[in-house]
Amino acid sequence: MQRCILTLRCPDQPGIVHALAAGVAEAKGNILESAQFSDPGTGIFTIRVCLETPEADTENLRDELALRLARFDPVLTVRPEEQRRRVLLMVSKFDHCLVDLLYRWDLGELPLDIPLIVSNHPELAPVAKRYGIPFVHVPVTRDTKPEAEAELLRLMAKHQVDFVVLARYMQVLSDDLCGRMSGRIINIHHSFLPGFKGAKPYHQAHERGVKLIGATAHFVTADLDEGPIIEQDVVRVGHRHTAPELVAIGRDVERVVLARAVRLHAEDRVVLTGSRTVVFS
Repeated sequence: MQRCILTLRCPDQPGIVHALAAGVAEAKGNILESAQFSDPGTGIFTIRVCLETPEADTENLRDELALRLARFDPVLTVRPEEQRRRVLLMVSKFDHCLVDLLYRWDLGELPLDIPLIVSNHPELAPVAKRYGIPFVHVPVTRDTKPEAEAELLRLMAKHQVDFVVLARYMQVLSDDLCGRMSGRIINIHHSFLPGFKGAKPYHQAHERGVKLIGATAHFVTADLDEGPIIEQDVVRVGHRHTAPELVAIGRDVERVVLARAVRLHAEDRVVLTGSRTVVFS
């Protein structure tokens, strides 16, 4: 028996779960775990199912289920659980998120494969080498951004990348790339945005006497740092904390939140529904 992860999104209406369950039974499958949500605001139904089936060809199973569910106009994915998502990590000079992801991956906490690390600076090549992962330096300037993004797309195709993680990659991606990779790029930023934009947000926060340090992991869209949110967290701080201490606390929150978001997405627990996400944690 092969374990598979199935996700489905469609307009809510009676009979969806019945049709899905009948399709799984017809394929001699067995549902092991199921989580679903119907959003009254959008009328969108989402479900994530873990199932086992004797069907060896996952594409064939997906086609059979899609045929049975066709009247619901579904967006349907079926993936063998053992087939891990392939992730491209991108980073600039700040290494805390990259090192944390690699550490968790090396321990087996993140069910994904990392075929490549890309950076617009060469400084973190030794980190990639330490974990035996190829490192590619792709410099980016205002004038060379189109060529750099074309190279990025080439690398993603070559390495069959499923999604991209911006582990503190300090470059704004073009609207064209964001559109082509919709729902497939995860970014992390401090949660002071849009209150403290620009350089040294933690120092700005310190000057204003903030009481909460936070971080947000989200999908990248053409609207800078305003994509659908996957995961967030906050830590309470006080007047005794210095600006450097806020930076350190912020680093901790950023890497924990990003790691959670990456794991959730790698396990197909995040379903994108317009400007929002449904997260089956």
